[in-house]
Amino acid sequence: MSTGTLYDKVWELHRVAELPGGSTQLFIGLHLIHEVTSPQAFAALADLGLTVRHPERTVATVDHIVPTTSQQRPFADPLAEEMLSTLERNCATHGITLHGIGSGRQGIVHVIAPELGLSQPGMTVACGDSHTSTHGAFGAIAFGIGTSQVRDVLASQSLAMTKLRVRRIWVEGALQPGVYAKDLVLHIIRRLGVKGGVGHAYEFAGPTIDGLSMEERMTLCNMAIEGGARVGYVNPDATTFAALRGRPAAPSGEAWQRALAWWSSIASDADAVYDDEVRIDASAIAPTVTWGITPGQGIGVDEHVPTLEQIDPQERPLAEEAYRYMDLQPGTPIAGLPVDVCFIGSCTNGRLSDLQAAAAVARGRQVAPGLRAFVVPGSEQVAAAAEAEGLDRIFREAGFEWRAPGCSMCLAMNPDRLEGREISASSSNRNFKGRQGSASGRTLLMSPAMVAAAAVTGVVSDVRQLLP
Repeated sequence: MSTGTLYDKVWELHRVAELPGGSTQLFIGLHLIHEVTSPQAFAALADLGLTVRHPERTVATVDHIVPTTSQQRPFADPLAEEMLSTLERNCATHGITLHGIGSGRQGIVHVIAPELGLSQPGMTVACGDSHTSTHGAFGAIAFGIGTSQVRDVLASQSLAMTKLRVRRIWVEGALQPGVYAKDLVLHIIRRLGVKGGVGHAYEFAGPTIDGLSMEERMTLCNMAIEGGARVGYVNPDATTFAALRGRPAAPSGEAWQRALAWWSSIASDADAVYDDEVRIDASAIAPTVTWGITPGQGIGVDEHVPTLEQIDPQERPLAEEAYRYMDLQPGTPIAGLPVDVCFIGSCTNGRLSDLQAAAAVARGRQVAPGLRAFVVPGSEQVAAAAEAEGLDRIFREAGFEWRAPGCSMCLAMNPDRLEGREISASSSNRNFKGRQGSASGRTLLMSPAMVAAAAVTGVVSDVRQLLP
């Protein structure tokens, strides 16, 4: 059993009581909500005659259903308008802060919370969204929850949970130019599998992780859930502290100095004991692309779609399903595969550095004829910062659409959807069947720079060949 890790320390600090059956009542320091998983939870509170226990610890935004073209109210989709109106009413009723459209702070929930300094080391963070693990980049224990658990947190500011095992993923070696945090995490999931992290928290550590920016760490932690881990985190360090300094919700003055001392103390001890450890050589990783129907079915852009003989026997039925659905022949190269739609955005890769990396590839080039390509900033703040740098102009001149913030085609609970059998080069996090809005649409996950490379060539391409 792990001891002395950040996960162990934060768990003990937030443990309220041990419950019958072996689970723990855990205090939740920050609760993030949005328009999709909260309506039923608020309705359940009303049915029970309950109020929100700590409204000051709950923060709301709208992201999943918002259109990214015209955001004029009322929305063209009546259901989307109803969901946003319901969120607005519930937040007003219970005194919850809502960062709505036009506030300057709206965006994808896992983008705005770090921007505002809400995500901090040593916290427990919960949200009715599976990619809440993103906030672990700040040294928090963050996890997605279901609607009934959203109700529980609203009512009691706590959850019944079972403690996880802790696996340290130690990464050494420098990432090559053109290889990003997205490639690293796709490589990790490829190696460990989409179920490899079940029952675990992943601690990402080692010299490579130490050298990542906060936005790169967020990409890494965001997709921990895609490897089966409930939690992914990075120990807080000078990079973390620099990213938090001056944020609206971050401590200031004397409180800042006290926070720094405490944040440093909750990092994993040098002699911490882990339940498991995996070592990764980052220098050997190439730009990575998924070829199948899970994030674990990924290969380097210079590789071929694996044959059945190259796949673990237990994974072969899923591989055969993927061949059929994706209409790919085993043994064929992934590079050169034509794409129809290119999407840059999502809570995984919709931050400023993601857009900068993609713009560096798009600059001076043109989107291939007949291809749809669009960029969706992760928040209003990201959009403003990108526009201040002229990134929107670079994309528009290249033939990309520049959209308003939202989840967009990551999960297609809005007008941004694949049509029919279209193939999408996507910087999002899931390539499940039907994930991007078409029951037969196909998704290839890759980094934003790789998406931009696909957009200007019309096919899956090695971005390293397009970099300056």
